Amino acid sequence: MVKEVAKAPQDDPWQVALKQFGIAADLLGLKRGVRELLSHPKRELTVHFPVKLEDGSVRVFTGYRVHHSTVLGPTKGGIRYHPDVTLNEIRALAMLMTWKCAVVGLPYGGAKGGVVCNPKELSLEDLEHLTRRYATEISLLIGPESDIPAPDVGTNPQVMAWIMDTYSMHHGYSVPAVVTGKPLSIGGSAGRTEATGRGVAIVARETARHLGMPLSGARVVIQGFGNVGSIAALTLHEQGCRIIAVSDSRGGVYNEKGIDPHDLLRHKDQTGSVVGYRGCDTLTNEDLLELPCEILVPCALEGQITADNAPRIQARVIVEGANGPTTPEADEVLRDRKVFVVPDILANAGGVIVSYFEWVQDLQSFFWSEEEINERLERIMVRSFREVLAVSQEKRVDLRTGALVRAVSRVNDALLTRGIYP
Repeated sequence: MVKEVAKAPQDDPWQVALKQFGIAADLLGLKRGVRELLSHPKRELTVHFPVKLEDGSVRVFTGYRVHHSTVLGPTKGGIRYHPDVTLNEIRALAMLMTWKCAVVGLPYGGAKGGVVCNPKELSLEDLEHLTRRYATEISLLIGPESDIPAPDVGTNPQVMAWIMDTYSMHHGYSVPAVVTGKPLSIGGSAGRTEATGRGVAIVARETARHLGMPLSGARVVIQGFGNVGSIAALTLHEQGCRIIAVSDSRGGVYNEKGIDPHDLLRHKDQTGSVVGYRGCDTLTNEDLLELPCEILVPCALEGQITADNAPRIQARVIVEGANGPTTPEADEVLRDRKVFVVPDILANAGGVIVSYFEWVQDLQSFFWSEEEINERLERIMVRSFREVLAVSQEKRVDLRTGALVRAVSRVNDALLTRGIYP
């Protein structure tokens, strides 16, 4: 059995999300009613559903879909397949999606979904049956004008294709705009697969410019060599960075002289892991985080950087490719140590930005080239970074708080403008 990336002991993710929101709410002086409203998800759906597996047995799975806010538009958020999925985790991630969409100016609210399962232990047929049944269970919430899912941990374009097909079968016609992150053949967008990792690299570049830190030769450490981490590694390598350590769920590899991410990706495709890559020392995911480097990019699961290991972090910059990799207690330690942290809701927003592009293209049945996609992504990421930086400098707060203030302010303005129904 494949061992997952170890999750450090952490606070309840929903309490962490509420604590981060509270900091921004205090700075903005939000009205009590607004603060209370945004402290609760708008709606939550828990489903328990049977799936007939390939071996003939029947197993009951638990799934969730949570909408945090619909103030700015239809909800947007991924679907996660993982054995550690909990309702509070999904609540927290839905809230983060609200802030992520708001901070980059997208007309979406936040949502998240998940199924408690280990997709690595399921056959392709079992995974399809589970997905189609889960999609049916949450079909009363999802729709191209109400709630648009996307891939997340443990899901991929094929899973999105099954959801899109299931939803379409129920409606009697194809509805490609019901999900994003689909294969190109059924309405997916060019550049979507690479978008999150490319966005991480863009904000890493902008951060380096802001700090006066040359990218050429900068040492980069990447925890998690999946879709996000691998694309970030490839893009930063092309910009002259030296990738010195990389890990996946089985462990990590380290070479101070640098690792060619193209060759490492071939090795992982052949062996299933980065472990065993030639010319490298082996190390754990935990040790990898503490290596001396200029840029650390955590792209695994949440709660990886804690109050326990934050004092030993030697990176100058942390760019959060994962959602919630740093706890609030760790943030305080890193802030005191002058480590520049680019928060998840800004750093990994490239995925939802290009998901928005995909949704728009599906609604119009008019598609853009990958060059157009990348130009638009670059423009939004650079603008958003500069806006958040300006807020953080004006308020004299760290970038995470600046991003949250920017996002919460936009949602608050929209809420007050719309008013309370009835």
